[in-house]
Amino acid sequence: MALVYLEIDLRLTPRDPWWEIMIAQMGSVGFESFVDTPQGFKGYIPQNDFQEKDFLQIDVFDIKGLEIEWDTKIIPPENWNRQWEENFSSIRVGQRCVVRADFHPPEKVEYELVITPKMSFGTGHHETTQMMISFLLDLNCINKTVLDMGTGTGVLAILAEKRGAKTVLALDNDPWCVENTLENLEMNHCQKISAQLSSSFPKKNKYDMVLANINTNLLLKQIKGYSQVLVPGGDLLMSGFYVEDLGIIQNACEAEGFRFIRNLDVNNWLAAHFIL
Repeated sequence: MALVYLEIDLRLTPRDPWWEIMIAQMGSVGFESFVDTPQGFKGYIPQNDFQEKDFLQIDVFDIKGLEIEWDTKIIPPENWNRQWEENFSSIRVGQRCVVRADFHPPEKVEYELVITPKMSFGTGHHETTQMMISFLLDLNCINKTVLDMGTGTGVLAILAEKRGAKTVLALDNDPWCVENTLENLEMNHCQKISAQLSSSFPKKNKYDMVLANINTNLLLKQIKGYSQVLVPGGDLLMSGFYVEDLGIIQNACEAEGFRFIRNLDVNNWLAAHFIL
């Protein structure tokens, strides 16, 4: 029997940065899919799996100064695929790269990334992902070893392989993300990426490039680790923080021997490139 899904349409004021945190916490209570909206996002869960008590205990509801409104709607099984196709669009980054779902028609670009649209912020819709893609398109990845910390859907790891990386280790501490990454690796015919469940830095190997699209607090905690796993002259690409946080990020990086190269910014989000 086909599943009946429940849609919860959430509006958050202010939207940033709470919508991403809310998505992560809803994922931990059974929500499978998310679609970005201007005011927040829509979350989807099988109706029989929804527990209102667990939903209302999500920590974000207790944030002072944050207003959250939501509506619910039942999605009949026959409308589920159509619902996705209506809400999920392909993303073009510059003239060379497109991120699309498997139900979108192919596009003639140099790099086409096919990503299962289970979390829209991991498929190129969010500004941070687009800026990280822009960095990867500009840098030489040929024969490089790459570490992708917090890989999410694997979109950056996949692009790194398509750009010529020799090996890519994609890590995430969320089993769902690792499973989703493995699905996307198969759809993109990737052969050089290993996706693993882990929140720790690898102890044996060193890497030519580290990718970290996470958040300010976690980046600050991990910068020392990035310096330990990178080879001298290695590239560190980071995003997931705001323009006003560049100073503390840059100071922390320089304390570990990194040299600031440049940054990109879109809608107050920022991505930065450092070299060890």
